[in-house]
Formats: sequence, structure tokens, C-alpha cells
Amino acid sequence: MDELMCQKVWQVVAAIPPGKVASYGQVAELAGLPRMARMVGRILSQLPKDSQLPWFRVINAQGRISFPLDSDAYRCQRERLEADGVEFNGERINLRVYRWSGEAD
Repeated sequence: MDELMCQKVWQVVAAIPPGKVASYGQVAELAGLPRMARMVGRILSQLPKDSQLPWFRVINAQGRISFPLDSDAYRCQRERLEADGVEFNGERINLRVYRWSGEAD
């Protein structure tokens, strides 16, 4: 995977403030990698376990966590988002309320 591409994605993800989320596609767009949402997911999936990058603030375009509902990864991401102040309506996050604008909030 291209190191520059990874750096761009990491910079965008690092900028997502607490209490906000961004979709994989939004991260790709802001990183200058339009239409590369899957690549964003791949890059984030390869982070070391002890990474300080707030990867958990990246969700899918439907406002859902992409991991299977019954997985430890799903529970981990949901717990981190809730601790961040993000509220769920069932399994969804209201993107009108919690979507990051892409600017310093």
C-alpha cells in the first residue's frame, strides 16, 4: 500500500473531533482519494492494535458500524463512540447530528 496514501488517510482520521464521525467515503474524499472508500477501510484495518488514531470515528455511509453486530470489534467500536458522546438510534448514528463537517469544529 502506498505510504503517501496511508499518510493522507491517517491525517484526515486524526482530525475527526470527539463526538463526530465520518464515513469511509468522506475520509477518502477529504484525503484527496475520491471513490476510494474501500481503500480507507483497508488502511484502517492494518493499524497496529495500540494505535492512538481514532479509527473508531469512521463508519459506513448508512451511519452504521461496518463490523458484524455480534463481533468484539463491533462492541469495541460502539463503546468507544458512545464514550465519545455519539448516540445510537438502534444500530444507526444520525449523520445529520454527528457527521463531521471536515473542518475544525
